[in-house]
Amino acid sequence: MGSEFWKGKRVLVTGADGFIGSHLTEKLIQLGASVSVLVRGTSVIGTGRHNFARIPERVTSRLKQIVCCDIASADTVNLVVETDPQIIFHLAAVAYVPFSFNHPLEVMAVNVIGTLHVLEAAKRIDGLKRMVCTSSSEVYGTALTKQIDETHPLNPTSPYAASKVAADRYCYSYHMTYGLPVSIVRPFNTYGPRHTYDVIPKFIRLALRDNPITIYGAGGQTRDFMYVEDTVEAFLVMGSHADAIGRTINFGTGREISVLDVAHLIRDISGSQSEIVHIDSRVAEVDRLCCQPTLASNLFGWDTKVDINQGLARNISWARDNS
Repeated sequence: MGSEFWKGKRVLVTGADGFIGSHLTEKLIQLGASVSVLVRGTSVIGTGRHNFARIPERVTSRLKQIVCCDIASADTVNLVVETDPQIIFHLAAVAYVPFSFNHPLEVMAVNVIGTLHVLEAAKRIDGLKRMVCTSSSEVYGTALTKQIDETHPLNPTSPYAASKVAADRYCYSYHMTYGLPVSIVRPFNTYGPRHTYDVIPKFIRLALRDNPITIYGAGGQTRDFMYVEDTVEAFLVMGSHADAIGRTINFGTGREISVLDVAHLIRDISGSQSEIVHIDSRVAEVDRLCCQPTLASNLFGWDTKVDINQGLARNISWARDNS
């Protein structure tokens, strides 16, 4: 689906103040969409510092509407309806896995109840063409096969992952029960500029300061790391392609790399003198995650364009300029 599709489309992005959401919002604005955003009430758009990414100020001036709210509050339903979108991208979530270890109820409220609020709103919006729901590769747990396709069992190993399973399946159920035009994205580990938590930004921050890079356990756990530009393209496909309705699709590179190898790559690319230090393994650790992206390729011709070396080089360059 070409860029012409998005011109003038009324789009709502929930979680637009998050990492992927901010990049998706920026891209939609570039493509000529009329974009409203739903962000946390604690967000300071375009200014200030926070644990999570912000929408760049060059984007905020072109937004149709900015709605600040607590997505876990029932008020969200009316607020979403009032934005009158044709397409909803639902990304709002508590996405930091370790946070869920000590705050499972808060994570459930945002990720599950918040998703239900958006789904309930979607039922009331006349002319809604698509609701794209954000799931996660974490729903699968440790891979039981070399690559994970959409038929892999859902074996969440953390409260975060369990919340994403629940939200994922609620979205599917609203398609089946109410005929909502839902499509579900299961992106594998995404990294890139403006990401401020998770393993790659953490390693980059430490490397640029020549501080020790700490790794949980031996570092043999593997992930399928996808650069944010490729992830954004996945969302755009799921929001525009007719064959995405009612489907749950994995998006990833199809290549896994160990956390230890990522640490070495970041150290080498950045020219860091950081020592690599191993600490105790983390609870609820997923040992292997690697995407099988065949369905996305067959249905949409989608593929990643940025490999891990290019992506890390871009990310490190951005981090240097914005530290």
